[in-house]
Amino acid sequence: MAQRGIREFTAKKLIAENIGNYSNNKIELSSKLVLIGEGENLSDYARKPGYEWLKEEKLVVKPDQLFGKRGKSGLLLLDASLEEADRFIAENMGKTIDIGGATGILTHFLVEPYVAHEEEYYLAIETEREKDMIHFSTMGGVEIEENWDKVTSIEIPVGDEVGEINIAGKLPDFDGRDLVAEFIEALYRLFCDFGFTFLEINPFTLKEGQVIPLDMVAKLDDTAAFEMGDKWKDIDFPPPFGQGLTPEEKLIASLDEKSGASLKLTILNPEGRVWTMVAGGGASVIYADTVSDLGFGTELANYGEYSGNPTKDETYIYAKTLLDLMTRKKDPQGRKKYLLIGGGIANFTDVAKTFAGIVQALKEYSEKLRETNVEIYVRRGGPNYKEGLRIMKELEGEIGVPIHVFGPETHMTKIVKMALEE
Repeated sequence: MAQRGIREFTAKKLIAENIGNYSNNKIELSSKLVLIGEGENLSDYARKPGYEWLKEEKLVVKPDQLFGKRGKSGLLLLDASLEEADRFIAENMGKTIDIGGATGILTHFLVEPYVAHEEEYYLAIETEREKDMIHFSTMGGVEIEENWDKVTSIEIPVGDEVGEINIAGKLPDFDGRDLVAEFIEALYRLFCDFGFTFLEINPFTLKEGQVIPLDMVAKLDDTAAFEMGDKWKDIDFPPPFGQGLTPEEKLIASLDEKSGASLKLTILNPEGRVWTMVAGGGASVIYADTVSDLGFGTELANYGEYSGNPTKDETYIYAKTLLDLMTRKKDPQGRKKYLLIGGGIANFTDVAKTFAGIVQALKEYSEKLRETNVEIYVRRGGPNYKEGLRIMKELEGEIGVPIHVFGPETHMTKIVKMALEE
């Protein structure tokens, strides 16, 4: 599972459009939202049918680029007119700012109605290994961390239904408790059905019998993108603030979006000597942790995974992209580079088929692999793994690159230690 942040605009829109289906239409959230990107003008929206509220109501404006503490950074405009909102966006669009050490450019702003309020509530839902957790407090807002002892936490074990739990009975007594309990129950069902892994609404308020989310942070399991197509539609996964995608990362992300398999690539250090081509999201984390535990964290060049039985062509493109990055430069000190082709024991992925794509790429890059002093370690198990390992071992003599091959009898991460402690 790969957790990816989405814009506040996207999260609010997704929930507003669908929560009625999970509450017998008892819960309705406002869909008055506008996302302004580069080259767009808020006043132009105000002239469109359905956006009259931009002229009729006071507005809130804030950047929507996966970072918080916008108020403390002077990037939150409250109780503004359309003209004031337009001016605020124009003054800040394209501005370079620093947020917690991350430097980036402001490119997107969320605009929604301003809601005067007194009460602020906190709600968060998160997935854990064997359960989901719901956290609620009547003391929401910027001081939530200091008041965490006032938070009510509700555990929902995997397989249990939220309807079987008396949510209202677990909440503190306050005006609006039944409405909030109904909202939590509906939101949790939506959370599960739409592939959320984390959702925080801090704060939200109640007004005239309605729940009004004021600030929202959300993450989705992007490995579910293929099966969530109808629900997510053309959802946008922006990069973390200050971290633009490289052309190679964009290529693999595009490949991933079109595939029923999962293909991920993040470049950590293009000058690094340790590169991984790992099958499985869980395995990729374990390999990265093992490299770091052995003291080579600064040499780890990439993080990523391929899983879900990708085709030969998909693994070929994935491997070719990785090898191109790896072999662009020799190590300045002439040291070896290591390619770790690893993974657990596959359940349904055809190891030989996926290895065929990797082998094709290795053949194409054989000369560069020799020039950059690359050594390859392979560990894999699963359907047709013996044929896959045989093909990989035969390749060693063909391309003149050291390839050490191991099956499921060898511990998954032992190849990391073999390579880095040789």
